Amino acid sequence: MAIDEVSASVQLNCYISDARYGSEYGLCTYLLKMREYFRWERGLSYSGVIDNEEVGEWLSEREDLWKGLEKREFGSIKVDNDEYDPFNSERINAVLNPYGLVYSGGIGRFGRPHFFLGELERRVDTPDYSLMVSGRELARDLTSPPAMTRDRVIYVRRESLRQMLWEKLESWRWHRPDNPLGRAFSCYEFERDLEGSLDRMTDDELHQVMLHERGECLAGDWLGEGWNRMLSDLTHTPAELAARAVRDHLADCWVTLPKTVESARASSLHFFVGNLSAMRKSLFPGLREAYDRWFESADSAALESVAREGLEHWKSVAGSMLKLHAVGGRDAADPIARLAEKSSL
Repeated sequence: MAIDEVSASVQLNCYISDARYGSEYGLCTYLLKMREYFRWERGLSYSGVIDNEEVGEWLSEREDLWKGLEKREFGSIKVDNDEYDPFNSERINAVLNPYGLVYSGGIGRFGRPHFFLGELERRVDTPDYSLMVSGRELARDLTSPPAMTRDRVIYVRRESLRQMLWEKLESWRWHRPDNPLGRAFSCYEFERDLEGSLDRMTDDELHQVMLHERGECLAGDWLGEGWNRMLSDLTHTPAELAARAVRDHLADCWVTLPKTVESARASSLHFFVGNLSAMRKSLFPGLREAYDRWFESADSAALESVAREGLEHWKSVAGSMLKLHAVGGRDAADPIARLAEKSSL
């Protein structure tokens, strides 16, 4: 099989997605992400120094490339003499997995398509879901989410997770606040061994990502297909952010938080709380309160309690969102956003 040809067809779709959606970031976020995109493309380590002039030239060339791709349709994925719909990950993986490769093409937040091709580290099939873990990535887009679940298949991307941890670390280092994220990083020896510590933290958090995606599968079963139809109608609204945050909380209260507390891995509890988005923090202040009690006393009872309470609460909120959408369709965006504002726990 011509792996270079497969990789090129996937990367072209990544470029098309970047051309359409890359400019949606704020300037600072965009430049930081492009710098890491450059680092990935050139195979540079995180401990190495990047030449700013070289990045600037590459950035101009990449933006020129994107200008010619904004209106281009996504292409088929070419494998030997066959071509496949880029969103038919199941068929493509049936061909690629035996060659030690994994592929995913799907729709993420704000309706943005994501594609990637990577080396398959392992695949696990269970009665409830399939799990594919990728290592080195051969093609990817700018955003590069560390995990996705599509049609009961969980894709976990080690290299993208490692990059995300690096970005969080680099951002925290600007002011080094004493917060959950900083406490997570303090569990490793980043000042002495950056690359090795990134590897160790990636191994630990890879397990956490898998837990969250297992929770996503359970939440997806409970919510049904109506949830995805609702998200499609809410694209690019505050209600979409709120709905996604509610589902994340549901998944985490179902699996991630109870299992993390059970494991007693302090670094992962710190990172779990430190990595919450602003929307998730505002919806679930009780989670931070329970974390603070655990941090002060090492007693996990409050975290166990908030997970149980949160599971029922977020089921109720998600169910109410679905009812509002069933009645209002696209016009339900404002009522759903207002519901979220009144439903903090």
